Amino acid sequence: MWSARNIVAITAAFVAAFGVSARAYTAELNTANLVNNPQKAALNWMMNCQGCHGVDAQGSPNGAPPMPGVVGKFLQVDGGREYLARVPGVAISPISDDELADLLNWMLLRFACDDLPTNFKPYGAAEVSALRADVLITQAMRERESLLAILSTSDVKRKTSVKNTNAKAPSQYCGGAHGS
Repeated sequence: MWSARNIVAITAAFVAAFGVSARAYTAELNTANLVNNPQKAALNWMMNCQGCHGVDAQGSPNGAPPMPGVVGKFLQVDGGREYLARVPGVAISPISDDELADLLNWMLLRFACDDLPTNFKPYGAAEVSALRADVLITQAMRERESLLAILSTSDVKRKTSVKNTNAKAPSQYCGGAHGS
């Protein structure tokens, strides 16, 4: 039988272990002005995303798609930014709008820094609140395929659809942390 003391001890050990992991996860990221609480964002990644996307966001077979090399490119396509906050796993996550904005910004820095446009504007709580109110319940896969199709077109055709095609995020944010 579990006593209250045992439950408290196990919970404390769990929180301590995740806290250490969260700090290690964010150690090489320069999140200044982009993520308010990087340790909390990393913890939210572990608790809400990592189970399906995996530790390094490589995805799972017949499940969550991989992120490195893809997720940041969505920000280069009209509708892609909105898509990232509207997919069901993101939009219905049990965290606040502030925490979700931080999580999205952290995730993009962690797994897609090389693909961020130089004019990348961090997600904010108000934007996330508005976007997650319109969840892509049945349309997420179709929307993803549409965005990927635009991204796969030749550079000549893409220049009309893509924002800031050749621009990259300032390297000071990456710090070797990207997952690719």
